[in-house]
Amino acid sequence: MRVRVAVNGFGTIGKRVADAVVRQPDMELVGVAKTRPSFEARRAVEKGYRLFLAGTGQRSEFEAAGLPVAGTLADLLRESDIVVDAAPEKVGAENRKLYAEERKPAIYQGGEKAGVAEASFNALGNYEACRGKKSLRVVSCNTTGIARAGAVLSAAYGIEQWEVTLVRRASDPAETKKGPINGILPTFHLPSHHGPDAQTIFPGLPITTTAVVVPTTLMHVHVNHVRLQRPPREGRELIERFRSTPRFHLFAPWERAEGTPQVMEFARDRGIGHNDMMENVLWEEGVRLEGQDAYFFQGIHQESIVVPENIDAIRAIFDLAPDAAHSIAMTDRALGLPAPRPGA
Repeated sequence: MRVRVAVNGFGTIGKRVADAVVRQPDMELVGVAKTRPSFEARRAVEKGYRLFLAGTGQRSEFEAAGLPVAGTLADLLRESDIVVDAAPEKVGAENRKLYAEERKPAIYQGGEKAGVAEASFNALGNYEACRGKKSLRVVSCNTTGIARAGAVLSAAYGIEQWEVTLVRRASDPAETKKGPINGILPTFHLPSHHGPDAQTIFPGLPITTTAVVVPTTLMHVHVNHVRLQRPPREGRELIERFRSTPRFHLFAPWERAEGTPQVMEFARDRGIGHNDMMENVLWEEGVRLEGQDAYFFQGIHQESIVVPENIDAIRAIFDLAPDAAHSIAMTDRALGLPAPRPGA
């Protein structure tokens, strides 16, 4: 079965999801929807993606820009088996009525409230529980990173308490209307929303999160302190546990990846579409075990980490893979992500 996929929104996430769909052996991209002409709309046409009008989009604006339009979002939905909503934050909830009218399964992004869908989704965390749902919400970039780490730690060791400080990027590289330019902004909603969001994947997870915003566009960084119920004997085992799990990338000390600038330079050199880093990034030097207490840093590339999760969410809805491991392996192979390297 090849699932026919519509992508509503062709910005930071939508264009990456569309590219990812095209590379999957069991999926077909029907088209993408935009509300107004842009360089991204032009790139969609140049790539051969059919362009449809979303929201209040005007055909005349696209035609004036020399961009052919295949129809409206409703037309796109009628030709598709499922829609991935990658519209701006809160717009997805507004689109839900149209998807329901067209009786189309839908995948939403983490900028929407959890109630927008039947369940929140993370491939490592709760793939099995999401099989056959009609709507899923792929949790935010930060929550995706937390959920992946939580899946590793809870299964292997059990989690007694988890405290995370999120050092958040101020904006994506293409954004020009956000800050700060020179400052560190505490997030005064204490604790931050990321912990409750992670609990939509792992109900009852004993986690507390706080966040600050810093003047960078590259990545988020999480500072983690986890008290484990059944800790390993040594920190090396913890490192190897992460390394042997899909969608984790560990840097050894000799690689001299001191922080996020080197991580993104590595991503550019690797060249996996848009120069993305879709894995949780850990540094071996930044993983420590002290008795029951595990400490680790992880980097989260906010532009791309949720992309493979959207692909796996499609498979979960249509029950296209025997289990999460098979879907993850298929997705990652198609995207060019390396398989885990235990003992490397």
